[in-house]
Amino acid sequence: MAARDQHGPGAPFGAEQPGDKRNTDFRVVGKPRQKVDGLAKATGALQYADDIALPGMLHAKTLRSPHAHARIVRVDCARALALPGVHAVVTGAEMPIKFGVIPWTQDENALAVDRVRFIGDPVAAVAAVDEDTANAACRLIEVEYELLHAFSDPREALTRAEPAIHADNKHGNVSKHVHLSFGDVDAEIARADVVVEDEYEFHGTTHAPIEPHCAVATYAADGLLTVWSSTQITHYVHRALARVLELPPQRIRVIQPALGGAFGGKSDPFSLEFCVAKLAMKTRRPVKMLYTREEVFYCHRGRHPMQLAYKTGATKDGRVLGVDARILIDGGSYSSFGLVTTYYAGQLLTGPYAFPSYRFDSTRVFTNKPPCGPKRGHGSVQPRFAFEVQLDQVAEKLALDPIEIRRRNFVGEHVTTVNGQRITSNGFLQCLDEVERASGWKARRGQLGYGRGLGVAGSMYISGTNYPVYPNEMPQAGVQLKVDRSGLVTVFTGGNDIGQGSNSVAAYLVAEELGLEVSDVRVVAADTDLCPVDLGAYSSRVTFMVGNATIDAARKLRRQVVKAVAEAWKCAERRVRLIEGRCIDLEDPQRSLPMREAFHIAEARFDTLGATGSYNTPKLGGDYRGGTIGASPAYSFTAHVAEVTVDVETGRITCDKVWVAHDCGRALNPMLVAGQMEGSVYMGLAEALLENHEVNRFGLHSGPNLLDYRIPTSVDTPELAALIVESLDPEGPYGAKEAGEGPLHPILPALSNAVYDAVGIRLKKLPFTPGKVLAALRAARAGGTERATDAASAHSAAARAAKGAH
Repeated sequence: MAARDQHGPGAPFGAEQPGDKRNTDFRVVGKPRQKVDGLAKATGALQYADDIALPGMLHAKTLRSPHAHARIVRVDCARALALPGVHAVVTGAEMPIKFGVIPWTQDENALAVDRVRFIGDPVAAVAAVDEDTANAACRLIEVEYELLHAFSDPREALTRAEPAIHADNKHGNVSKHVHLSFGDVDAEIARADVVVEDEYEFHGTTHAPIEPHCAVATYAADGLLTVWSSTQITHYVHRALARVLELPPQRIRVIQPALGGAFGGKSDPFSLEFCVAKLAMKTRRPVKMLYTREEVFYCHRGRHPMQLAYKTGATKDGRVLGVDARILIDGGSYSSFGLVTTYYAGQLLTGPYAFPSYRFDSTRVFTNKPPCGPKRGHGSVQPRFAFEVQLDQVAEKLALDPIEIRRRNFVGEHVTTVNGQRITSNGFLQCLDEVERASGWKARRGQLGYGRGLGVAGSMYISGTNYPVYPNEMPQAGVQLKVDRSGLVTVFTGGNDIGQGSNSVAAYLVAEELGLEVSDVRVVAADTDLCPVDLGAYSSRVTFMVGNATIDAARKLRRQVVKAVAEAWKCAERRVRLIEGRCIDLEDPQRSLPMREAFHIAEARFDTLGATGSYNTPKLGGDYRGGTIGASPAYSFTAHVAEVTVDVETGRITCDKVWVAHDCGRALNPMLVAGQMEGSVYMGLAEALLENHEVNRFGLHSGPNLLDYRIPTSVDTPELAALIVESLDPEGPYGAKEAGEGPLHPILPALSNAVYDAVGIRLKKLPFTPGKVLAALRAARAGGTERATDAASAHSAAARAAKGAH
């Protein structure tokens, strides 16, 4: 696929000046390299939000609601304020302006004003000399509640409008409804040779990053508010603080320290950021708030539970004719990114397969639970699970190989999908080829013996979104470069590195373009005072958008250096090359300079050296309401094969190995790409087999801790084979696309499909607990399913014989 790389590095910026490199000439890009912050992390030198300790700093804690739904009648803080060591208390009445990351659905308060909407909703915050005193003061705050009916079932919330969880919502308890249709779905399904109709369920899961949420604030004598926060959306936090606190935005500075994981769970503004800011303003002292693990579960913003009904019609040779989807989404208590979720649940299904017709009806409702939001693979993991299982059901009816039916429906590249999404490069067929070959699919599927099986699934995901959250014509990513006379180049980027290595990518790209060692590039990121605006780490946008902005800036700077040196050497610019820390004359090997001296020449010629770069998406998406949501400048593609063992006596599923092939465009650092692929599979496996963010009918979380909420350890993790496919996207930075979220999607349906190959049962409701497996096996035997019954009998006989031998 590399043969399609016709423009060399950075094709988005068109034809390049002399010195442009071809894809065989990379010195930095495409090679395994350590992260720029790797040593600091390994040695413990990196500073996280909770490492910040300032003179006179107070510690804050939050009082949370014990009720799922109630009116606040009265809040009395007098006893808390009288407690020695308490410096201030803040309540919702002091911050009544609502906020929300999406401008049209701002329905949250920093602290509850008139009602609470879930157990854990923040009501008041206390700043004291230490956490123990703050906690004690919280217990002294008196709150009188008037209890209201609490909604725990999304089906009830859909049909019952009173009491409305949000009184100002015009649609009762419906958060968002989207109905879109493309082509004549009913006619296409009517002429299908085979139709499969079924229902699926996806449960709620949460992010469980190692680092809990933490924020620190100071309010200087000159009125400058500075907030350090473990956020992945510095820019949006800055905007939200200005709105809620009614401060001029230029009087606020937001800084993201090192982040200990996020996965989407830190992509909203949160109560603690407003509380530390307000408390710092009231006390004129630094204030820190660190959430406990229990509080992180209450903040949530995790995977939306969904109830999904799909109908798929296909021809006898396996061509999909139409897909009809109905989706009910449990959004929890607030909107968060829910408007986008409701669209993503339908819009992102139209690849990697071609549908002549497609319809989806997606409804998100409010319930009295912790609010859901964006988790890795936001909005599209759930429908992908349902559809990929259903595609296997279609293949079974047609007696087709599951990989073959996926090949036959390949959407292609440089095409437009049925819902108006533009697809550029597409390596999905190569992904299928890779997992088929590596897993020994043709020889092993259906031949591993009862209890063992192979399953396949595919997916597509965005590399950033055309939808900038709040409408504007400004760049979605900006970068500024500063050149020091020492030879050091500093990159200023608003991009948020949440552990995925985006700061490292910026350093690699500048080093590649300017011929520097990576160690001669320094990155300053996610500081609203110092860095150009970037919209944050979500929707897998950072590598694509910040990467293109970085190349843009670096090439502007390179042109200046090349021009200045060519004039000094009295040679053509095409002869000047920046490479491996030196500036050389391609036609005179004896003439070369260290890059530091080349920078001196350029500074003398052009003044102080620096450059800015930016990126904005082209106009994308269908010409209809919501057509830009899900539209992306490039899409990644993934295929998985999972191998499982099912113990029919205990119902336990063990995943033995996963082969994951991912089309990332170009792997700027193959080691980091493989790490993202493997991490995605790990996270998806956890959701399928272990995790469950369960809230009961009273609104209580079943276990808001990492003992009850089970996530895999290294012992539970199977062997993972990362197979990188490079399709070289024409608009990505050096052809790169995303690799951080797309590789998660296929593992859940691949597991379900592997279980079917192993024991002949279809698992359509997540998570795949031993109880569900045993129930499905009993149902299959009772229904007289020949494969399950005969194989189970053979297995039991073999097991008895084995026990007798011992």
